[in-house]
Order: sequence, then structure tokens, then C-alpha cells
Amino acid sequence: MVKRTSFAGDTCPIARSLEAIGDWWSLLIIREALFGLRRFGEFQNKLGMAKNILAVRLRSLVDHGILATAPASDGSAYQEYVLTPKGRGVFPILVALRQWSEEFDDNPEEIATVLVDRDKGRPVRKLELRAEDGRVLNMADTTLKPRPAPRRRSAG
Repeated sequence: MVKRTSFAGDTCPIARSLEAIGDWWSLLIIREALFGLRRFGEFQNKLGMAKNILAVRLRSLVDHGILATAPASDGSAYQEYVLTPKGRGVFPILVALRQWSEEFDDNPEEIATVLVDRDKGRPVRKLELRAEDGRVLNMADTTLKPRPAPRRRSAG
């Protein structure tokens, strides 16, 4: 088995995020959890994953604090996987991936669903990156700079 590189200690926040959610199975598990799936068998049936791969991915998502385990809501002996606030925080990432695919997919007409506002039934607006003052930003409008050093407390 090939050991993959760990990005856990990387200084890049994108690499660090990929450590937790960077494989496609993990993102699809999170997608299904956002749709309400909670049990191992539900994930396995919906995604068609091998049980050993699913078990490893679920364990990793729990270890990274994206999912938590809980007793089954129906009182049975099973455990369920529930999204944590950190897991629900992946929703805008999935929306961004969806919108990117809708814009650049070779066959967008094959996409079976449209993301809509539940109350209004209207399509969701494309995500935008905005400055603190509300201006829409693109890549050319942004840059990276070093994070300020933490302030030291003075003795005394």
C-alpha cells in the first residue's frame, strides 16, 4: 500500500483543508450527510462504495471532527454519523464545486438537479468573493501576505 503525503503540518490553508476533505469519497460522504444520510449502510447503498473504503473514510471524517458518531435516533443498537458544525461548514465548498461544474462541464445539460432557495424555489445565485466593503473581487484583485506575528504579552 502506498502511503500518501500528509499535509497536516503544511502552512498553506488549502493543503491543510485537503488533509481533512481532499479525496472525492469524503466529499461525497459529506454531500450525502448534508442530504440527511446518517447510517453506514445508507452511505454504502447510495454511493456504492466498498465497505472497507467507506469505513476508512468515515473514521477519517470523525477523526477530523467533520462527522461525529451518535446512538441511532430510532433507539436501535446502530450508530449514526452526524455532521458537526465543522462538517456543515463544508456546504459552501460543495456549492462552489457544483457551480464550477455547472459553468465548465463539457455536458452541463446532463446535470440532473438545480440548487434552489427552499422558500422561493428560485435558483441560488453564483457564489462571489467580496472585499470587506462589499466589492466583488476576482483573482487579480487579491494577493497573499504574511500573517502578522502574534502579539507578545508584556511581563509585569
